[in-house]
Amino acid sequence: MNFVGGVSGLGLYVSGCGSRSWIFRARVAGKRRDMGLGGFPDVTLAQAREMARDARAKLRIGIDPIEERRSARSALIAARATAVTFSRAAGLYIEAQEATWRNPKHRQQWANTLTTYAGPHIGGMLVRDIEVGHVMAALEPIWAVRTETASRLRGRIESVLDWATVRGFRAGPNPARWKGHLDKLLPAPGKLKKVDHHRSLPYAEAQAFMDRLRVQEGMGARALELVVLTAARSGEVRGATWNEFDLDQAVWVVPAERMKAKREHRVPLSAQAVALLRRMEEVRMTAYVFPGSRKEMISDMTISAALRRMGLDAVPHGFRSTFRDWAAEQTEFPREVAEMALAHTVGTAVERAYLRTDLFDRRRQLMQAWADYVCPQAKE
Repeated sequence: MNFVGGVSGLGLYVSGCGSRSWIFRARVAGKRRDMGLGGFPDVTLAQAREMARDARAKLRIGIDPIEERRSARSALIAARATAVTFSRAAGLYIEAQEATWRNPKHRQQWANTLTTYAGPHIGGMLVRDIEVGHVMAALEPIWAVRTETASRLRGRIESVLDWATVRGFRAGPNPARWKGHLDKLLPAPGKLKKVDHHRSLPYAEAQAFMDRLRVQEGMGARALELVVLTAARSGEVRGATWNEFDLDQAVWVVPAERMKAKREHRVPLSAQAVALLRRMEEVRMTAYVFPGSRKEMISDMTISAALRRMGLDAVPHGFRSTFRDWAAEQTEFPREVAEMALAHTVGTAVERAYLRTDLFDRRRQLMQAWADYVCPQAKE
């Protein structure tokens, strides 16, 4: 190495292949250390001298310029490793969580909400840089006009940022948290928009409705009949397959994977429900009890269309409320029998641990009474 003068320890190193680079040599804590300053001619002599002087000045005040450079490089690498955008973090969060989601559409709903409403405001931002103002920019435009969507969006942003914090991509409080934070900046969703419960039919009108429904044509009308007679969710009826039914024993066993609570549900079938299914069995075409035009399960819109054609201001799910109101006001059956008929979870965890029965026989009596109420002439 050829020392060039101007600054003590500055030299030009020439390798065996002829390349040249600047080296600053000094003693640090009693040991000789070499510090590279860059290659010549990219780094001029004047620039090399300036860097060497800066290193020499740091040594005089007890700073090791070599370790300082290594720390800076390490910090840069760490910063790059945590430089994750919100869109990227959202995708990683969804991948990590989707196996726990019951509904296959959940992933698409999450991705669509975050892409549509959060993406334009914070999608390209690094999660470590997102603050409350950025979250508010995504929420405020839709908070009053699309309150339910905005509320879900806030919760999903909060979940993604919580995940990013645990993964080390950001630090500090979550700017999307609600309690004690955004609740001071935004009105509570419940005060902006009244909860829109499923529109239902008063039970006093149920028999007249069923009389009209039974003369309607179409697969949607027949599926809706079973919805009413069993108080089941429309999705459970739409996806029903023939192997789930034992018509001789008058029982329908809905497998756990098709139930909201992910527990198998036995449905006692009234005489009216069995008669309906016997008629459907005569025209059986596929594994589905109520197939659509492509021989797959019918769509939810097909059942809703049957209601619209009848001019009824209700939704299929609302008939569960109709049934529940009737059971509470017109029968002496215990509450837990009606709740189990709806496949609801009954009681506390301790109570459920001791209640091992599904009250099937009592539920059979209840469902027959309900069928007799809405279809007194349709047992055969």
